[in-house]
Amino acid sequence: MSNLGEYQRAGVDYSILDKVKRDAVRRAAATSGLLAGHGAEEVSGSRGSTAYVLKVGGLTLATVTEGLGTKSVIAEDYLALTGESRFADVAIDAVAAIVNDVISVGANPMVVTAYFATGDAAWYSDERKSLELLAGWQKACELSGATWGGGESPALPGMLTGAGIELAGSALAVVPEGREAVFGDAVTPGDRIVVLPSSGLHTNGSSLARRIASQLPNGLRTSLPSGRDLGAALLDPSVLYPAFVRALLASDVRPNFLNPITGHGLLKMMRSSTNVRYVLDSVPEVPEVLEFLAKQAGMSAAESYATLNMGFGYVAVVPADDADKTVEIARAAGYDAIVAGEVVAGDRSVSVPSLGIEYHDEEFKVT
Repeated sequence: MSNLGEYQRAGVDYSILDKVKRDAVRRAAATSGLLAGHGAEEVSGSRGSTAYVLKVGGLTLATVTEGLGTKSVIAEDYLALTGESRFADVAIDAVAAIVNDVISVGANPMVVTAYFATGDAAWYSDERKSLELLAGWQKACELSGATWGGGESPALPGMLTGAGIELAGSALAVVPEGREAVFGDAVTPGDRIVVLPSSGLHTNGSSLARRIASQLPNGLRTSLPSGRDLGAALLDPSVLYPAFVRALLASDVRPNFLNPITGHGLLKMMRSSTNVRYVLDSVPEVPEVLEFLAKQAGMSAAESYATLNMGFGYVAVVPADDADKTVEIARAAGYDAIVAGEVVAGDRSVSVPSLGIEYHDEEFKVT
């Protein structure tokens, strides 16, 4: 089965979602002129990027709104099966979905707000879940260097069903003085591609993972080759990358492109409209749980790397002379990192020769 067909059956049809996203970007852009009434201006290039960027009062600010998706459903199901609560971890996931986007325009997160929606406020009556959720959110904000600025926790009976919770939020970030926002338009042949690994599923692919688990005799209690439960591995929290980007921006390295690898997998390398080829000579180790999901879904290498992150957590494209230094900065900040490839001249595409993978421009049309 193909990754597209499996994802569509799981309720995530990117051919529909991406069309709506493109129209949303077009309609949003039509409102840009209203900023002038506030003494502000839009930073050219931010439409369709990982965060919206504007200049006001001498500051360059970035803002984004993001949601966790259905990973919290896995946490609910796993708690019911095992009695083990992982809501601190899914809170970290939700914050990661927010901050890993906003940092990717070269901005440091200052404020994170929360949106916790339930179908029934009784969800909070389980204090273990609710207090772990709050502790995880606080921890993720602290690790991101951002203040938790408040939020909203509506109960929406009739709109949200079941006993679950929807986690989302927003962030406000600032581009450091002396820096320009990063949109990928400066990527040049000869640049190097630095990759920071993922910890596993991260924040995309949960609907597919739930579908696969539902088809297994033991579901989320299925044993992976290592002996871990599938459910436990799926709930490993996402890596928060703000400390890496903060350190990078504090250095003399000038990143030309920054991006988390989430939905669409390696196709996200083509988020920048720059007409170049991204050639990856090395790939990070594939987390066991992602290898398992890809095998169970019958995905080819090309399908799996265009659907799941397959070990790619975060990408920084930097000038060749800064590649080794970028790796050193990442490691000093507590992350693994490798120089995984190079940008070369050619039509916009991503190539992984060792895996026989080649993605072209027309396969990635989000913006």
